[in-house]
Amino acid sequence: MIVEANSVRFDSLALDSGATLAPVDVAYETYGSLNAAKSNAILVLHAFSGDAHAAGISHETGKQGWWDNMIGPGKAFDTNHYFVICSNVLGGCRGTTGPSSINPATGCPYAMSFPVITISDMVRLQKMLIDWFGIPRLLAVTGGSMGGMQALEWAVAFPDRVVAAIPVATTTRHSAQQIAFNEVGRQAIMADPDWNEGNYYGKQPPGRGLSVARMIGHITYMSDDSMREKFGRRLRGKEAFGFGFDVDFEVESYLRYRGSQFVNRFDANSYLYITKAMDYFDLTNGQGSLASALARVKARFLVISFSSDWLYPTYQSQEIVRALRARNCDVGYVELESNYGHDSFLVDVGEQTELVRGFLANTFEKAA
Repeated sequence: MIVEANSVRFDSLALDSGATLAPVDVAYETYGSLNAAKSNAILVLHAFSGDAHAAGISHETGKQGWWDNMIGPGKAFDTNHYFVICSNVLGGCRGTTGPSSINPATGCPYAMSFPVITISDMVRLQKMLIDWFGIPRLLAVTGGSMGGMQALEWAVAFPDRVVAAIPVATTTRHSAQQIAFNEVGRQAIMADPDWNEGNYYGKQPPGRGLSVARMIGHITYMSDDSMREKFGRRLRGKEAFGFGFDVDFEVESYLRYRGSQFVNRFDANSYLYITKAMDYFDLTNGQGSLASALARVKARFLVISFSSDWLYPTYQSQEIVRALRARNCDVGYVELESNYGHDSFLVDVGEQTELVRGFLANTFEKAA
């Protein structure tokens, strides 16, 4: 299935920081068809480094969507039955307004003059898109990692607009360790001389710093088991150590490749802004208990975590479940066995597919 990216422009968006962006563009893709009652829409929310291209083959790049194994005819999010929407987040670099966008006041890229954003800012922009579609209520909101944060924010901020939420491998707020990994990535970018205080557009981008940031990220996405299975201590193209600092091990080669590929498709300033938004996210807003924060929620939930995910460990999903149950909410929870670490939600989709398929079918039937 070949899919094309679309975009819509809104006049303005007021941000949590007190700033206002005007205008604001949102890039999005859709899969399947919206029914006459507009009751079969599902909003898929991408993780930190994702974009609007969630499924099918991109007309622009020829690449497969990041959740193509979950979205499509007969898949978990069955496009024979559901209308699936995915948009690039605010602050991104794949068609939605972000630091690389042109500031209409100056005619130059925003760079670091772009206002600091939050997850709730992202969600309010998504709601504007859903309103533009004329969809009164979403059948479901779903996403993994940062996408799960957005799904939770949707359920809390707009309880009357969400029938169900499926947060996957996520949290209600970052731990000190999760913030620490993001800060190391940000510092790697800002330490690159080519970053130039964010003013590198039209010049050499901070590729070395961004590459290192991505390498750090990839380590956290995998697990000890998956890295041992995929790489072990195997050498790359040689039979003995080189006794130098070029690539010796397969894992070194893999990380360098991943880092260099990321530089070609992602903006370093977007990395700074989006990771900061993730670190700021706190569903309680620092006030009261998580159960209190979920008091207005009306959606039913399916919460999924993975046994080997040490970046967003299972205890964080269980905190969500306990808080929902304290509010007597309709919530199902499963920890799936997988060796793929945090990346499990993207690659180990067999059991995940069955869970989501059944949950959505039941939700659609109840909502009818």
